[in-house]
Amino acid sequence: MYRLREIERRDVSTINRWRNDEELIGCLGAPFRYINPDVDAKWYEQYLSNRGSAVRCAIVGEDDLIIGMISLISIDSVNRSAELHIMIGDTANRRGGAGTYAVRMILRHAFRNLNLHRVELSVLQTNERAIRFYEKLGFTYEGTKRMARFKQGQYVDLLLYSMLDSEYTEDRQLC
Repeated sequence: MYRLREIERRDVSTINRWRNDEELIGCLGAPFRYINPDVDAKWYEQYLSNRGSAVRCAIVGEDDLIIGMISLISIDSVNRSAELHIMIGDTANRRGGAGTYAVRMILRHAFRNLNLHRVELSVLQTNERAIRFYEKLGFTYEGTKRMARFKQGQYVDLLLYSMLDSEYTEDRQLC
């Protein structure tokens, strides 16, 4: 099965490989750029020094090797909100339930432990599989940022989704 754990220094080289995978980044809202290992090492150190505004977890299998990463970033304690990001690194791990497990667990953590009121995310309009995934998990479509991301030579709409603590039910998430 799967579990979440905080990312560790040993995960950084794998995360760097994923962040340099043009096909993977093409599915995400982030722009593709070549990132050298030193940049990701500094990114990890920055995370460690600012853990109050982010939760970054490795999604791991039984062997404790990282297969993906899920994060709550921009945690705002006044408005009790955060942004959700997820990335499943290797294609072979993208249909085995790791993403579903990770989102369910991070939502549980967000609403039960961090006392958040709102978790939001954005998804490329071209990523139909992700859209179905988020809607199945109970996220509500809020709107569109028109032509907000330049991906693979063209502008793409960014769809905005959220879940409120009042909409979160553990039964729905754990079924």
